[in-house]
Amino acid sequence: MNIAFFLLPKQEVVTVTQDATLRQTLEKMEHHRYSAVPIINEEGGYAGTVTEGDLLWYMKNTPGVTFENAHKISLIDVPLRMKNRSVRIDADMKDLIALSKVQNFVPVVDDRGHFIGIVRRSEIIDYCQTFIPGSPSLAVEA
Repeated sequence: MNIAFFLLPKQEVVTVTQDATLRQTLEKMEHHRYSAVPIINEEGGYAGTVTEGDLLWYMKNTPGVTFENAHKISLIDVPLRMKNRSVRIDADMKDLIALSKVQNFVPVVDDRGHFIGIVRRSEIIDYCQTFIPGSPSLAVEA
């Protein structure tokens, strides 16, 4: 199956750029209620994923960093604990399934390495569920 079917296009994905500040990143994540967002470099490529944990550990372990001065800290200075991998648009479902075990979403890039969107873990699980005999065809509402 073509993974483009599951793609949430970049226009609908909340991202941050590498030149964002720590405070901008925190505020964007809080506003959208996300625990992780993709980072996009100046060429439009996928540069990594920043998590709440990355930001909190950085603030905890860096003397003098507070929310009040977080606007002076560049996101690029924050170490990322996990190396979330991306896939190319021509990847297959087994690649997505493997990555979704350890990532909330899988970033997707085109053949030039430009970020084009994400595939959410929930979409991958819904796809896998269709192969389980007797499983409901619609996602269960929480």
